[in-house]
Amino acid sequence: MAKTISRQWAEYAVALTFEDIPAAAVQAAKRFLLDTVGCALGGYRIEDCEIGREVIRQMGGRPEATIIGSGEKTNAVNAAFINSLAVRVMDYNDVYWKQDPSHPSDLIPAALAVGERQRRSGKDLITAIVIAYDLEMRLCEAAFPGIRELGWHHATLTQFASPVVAGKMLGLTVEQMVNAIGISGAHNATLGAVTAGKLTMMKNTVDPMATQSGVLAALLAQKGYVGPEAIFEGREGLFAQVGREWDPDRLTAGLGTDFKITQCSMKPFPTEALTHSPITATLALVREHCLRPEDIEAVTVRTIARAAEILADPSKYQITSKETADHSLPYCLAAAIADGEVTPRQFRPDKLGDPRILNLVPKVRVLADDEFERLFPDRQPCLVEIRTTLGRTFNCRVDYPKGDPRDPLTDEELKNKFSALVEGLLSSERCQTIFSLIGELESLGDISTLMEMLVVEEAGMRR
Repeated sequence: MAKTISRQWAEYAVALTFEDIPAAAVQAAKRFLLDTVGCALGGYRIEDCEIGREVIRQMGGRPEATIIGSGEKTNAVNAAFINSLAVRVMDYNDVYWKQDPSHPSDLIPAALAVGERQRRSGKDLITAIVIAYDLEMRLCEAAFPGIRELGWHHATLTQFASPVVAGKMLGLTVEQMVNAIGISGAHNATLGAVTAGKLTMMKNTVDPMATQSGVLAALLAQKGYVGPEAIFEGREGLFAQVGREWDPDRLTAGLGTDFKITQCSMKPFPTEALTHSPITATLALVREHCLRPEDIEAVTVRTIARAAEILADPSKYQITSKETADHSLPYCLAAAIADGEVTPRQFRPDKLGDPRILNLVPKVRVLADDEFERLFPDRQPCLVEIRTTLGRTFNCRVDYPKGDPRDPLTDEELKNKFSALVEGLLSSERCQTIFSLIGELESLGDISTLMEMLVVEEAGMRR
């Protein structure tokens, strides 16, 4: 009898050691960890996280894992949630988009929380991160069409990977890991409503909840709790209930030899992933031709159908919140033209009402292009055309944005992104310490040493 997918995943995860991982994947894990904790520190000040921390504070609990930013301690389940929320809240962490999108770094807080609880090493953390990317990215490739196209959110997929990440740091057996996947996978199917139309705080919260679920599932499984094994392919499992057509082999092919983490993208802009090619093209035109907001007559974007549908529906022309703004292609391009950049500054409350940006928003038109649709997802193509008030027209085509593995952020660019995210929170000296700890992560005996550095310091305010 063929092994279930969850059992194949469990056997792979339990057997994988740091020594099995090629150098390129190890280096990628370190880079994504640095990007992830930078995003978490940047998200520390966002209202969503302030509310979450207050709720966790009121709940109390065993102090076994650090809340990034505040330095407070809570149990691993809640730490995984609040730290994942901090990573996700600015929409600035990594992205992988094939049949479905995902942000594999949303899973890293599960490894951090359980790893700190268990006093795991840097090698253990790297191994768990590699597993997170291996499984989450395979989940993005397996459904045809992607479940996002049918109205489900990708947190529906994250629930299956998160218990393996937590379980690896917890030291689960194969049987316990199989049960953990079944426990978590049984109850986190997430409606696409969280990213459709007017957006709310839940846009950034559902994936952290799926990450939290994996930690709880792993802890339950460790104590003997049993979940359904055929959670993917069994009767009324994922394949039967969500989506139309699945390729199960994509979930298991190459495990242990093809390390997906080297194929993931890193975000240069704190916006929805499909805005990145148009932003890249728009900024190129603005800089090349010294365009100013008052010069702009019209902006036309040709892109793939889902980008037009998700990012330019009528609600995306009504900028009422940060969540709407960072998923609004008209707003993102207007900000790029008005400010010559798209950074966290463009999504602060005072900026959302900036007339220089808002006056440009209705001038942006987004059209679906059949040719570009055929090129996706291997490419993320777009063509931006800007027409000026003097009747001149400028065009720029981009097939993949900065941050794609074919045009990755350099180490210097990554450190600059980190430094910008923690401005006013960490001193330059603290930043250098974090860079060194992560750069030599395989030498770290206990990741608690790293977690102690991911706390806001008064010196940071005098930077």
